[in-house]
Amino acid sequence: MFELLRPRLGRLLLAILFGVLSLGSALALAGVAAWLITRAWEMPPVLHLTVAVVAVRALGISRGVLGYCERLASHDNALRAAADVRERLYSRLASGPVDAVMRRNTGELVSDIGSSVDELSDVLVRAVVPIAVAAILGSAATIAIAIISPAAAVVLAVCLLVAGVAAPALTAHAAVAAEHLAAQHRSQRDTAAMLALEHAPELRVGGCLDELLADADSQQRDWGRAIDRAAAPAALAAATPIAAIGASVLGAVVCGVVSAATLAPTALAVLMLLPLSAFEATTALPGAGVQLARSRVAARRLTVLTDAGVDESRRPSVPSIQLEPGARLAVTGPSGSGKTTLLMNLAGLLPEETPSDTAFFAEDAHLFATTVRDNLLVARGDAADDELRAALYRVGLGDWLDSLPEGLSTVLVGGAAAVSAGQRRRLLLARALTSSASTVLLDEPTEHLDATDGRRFLTELLTPDALFPAERTVVVATHHLPADFACTTVKLGACE
Repeated sequence: MFELLRPRLGRLLLAILFGVLSLGSALALAGVAAWLITRAWEMPPVLHLTVAVVAVRALGISRGVLGYCERLASHDNALRAAADVRERLYSRLASGPVDAVMRRNTGELVSDIGSSVDELSDVLVRAVVPIAVAAILGSAATIAIAIISPAAAVVLAVCLLVAGVAAPALTAHAAVAAEHLAAQHRSQRDTAAMLALEHAPELRVGGCLDELLADADSQQRDWGRAIDRAAAPAALAAATPIAAIGASVLGAVVCGVVSAATLAPTALAVLMLLPLSAFEATTALPGAGVQLARSRVAARRLTVLTDAGVDESRRPSVPSIQLEPGARLAVTGPSGSGKTTLLMNLAGLLPEETPSDTAFFAEDAHLFATTVRDNLLVARGDAADDELRAALYRVGLGDWLDSLPEGLSTVLVGGAAAVSAGQRRRLLLARALTSSASTVLLDEPTEHLDATDGRRFLTELLTPDALFPAERTVVVATHHLPADFACTTVKLGACE
């Protein structure tokens, strides 16, 4: 977890120092106040109390100031660590195996890069700093009480261990199982939400949008119930420090009564009141235990996301293909049979033989929130406007282009949200036509087109000199070919 997070040690130690000084001020305030109250009862000269009075004021003010400084230091460290983690994740995903990204749903990636990184970085603010501060102050309070009464110090140490170790461990253990379930529902909810956002028009036409939204709502409700299950034992454990405080104070009273004959009144007052402040640092530890468990789960998700190894047993088996210049090849098969994997192999995106001058056009390729021109220039940056217009006319977007207020310079506000599913598919196909690659690999290029246009485009894509020149190699992955069209075909079976 910390290997992935890599917090800045200096800033972390500074946050811990501020936390110790802040709660240490509260601890000292309790001791000085107890001494001052008892000593004032003895009615000494006022000047004998001046230093203690000033100390009480100073400790009261410094507690708030130092607590604010601790918040600044710990949150600064956590935010910087989260930014560094995201930067490393983006770099590793960009340079690592394409399977790590290509085989993941957009919602799953959003969940991992977003909430998982936040959950990981929260461990610094909500777990590491509170645990370190509680350990230091608990030891200091025990030593201070031991000077007055060793027996009371033993009672305090045991109660601190119950409140600061046993209760958080119980909370963390109970939260782990619920957190796994919560992570599952969060990913499924985000996946459903992203599908609804990206494909709302076609889902509504197909009558599936309401069902998808209901599924997202169900996942959210299930997640809420999982969180409640995690909170129930955590709430029980959170009450444990209260019981430990009572036991510690009761033990201090008993020890004070036994030792009353040998203790000064001021020392006896400190013995009674100091445990109350000693437990202040332990109240955050049950939450720290839960946060540790959640951060470990988040770290495992992020480690899997960037794992360089790919589980070969889960990769569909694909045949080896040799493409001759100018070949036309159709790859058919049901979803999950390995069509996309085969195209990725041919494109060199997976660790196989890498051909030169090959362009892979994915089914879900991105449309950018910029001009129509720029969205086509992604395939070839030096293409002239006349070539871009010709490509759009060839895919049936001529009338659409003529209706745009600024033609090729029209901005697609929201990217894919600015066009229908069919227009998006045609724009992606026009992008492929703009490319000058000698080998073009198209993944489901006619998805979301009506049956007539789909059959026509498949036929033209796989016919030399129809859409692509005869000397260019074209490979198309599709669920099926037109019944009356003959073409060299590789048929893949269903994924086991």
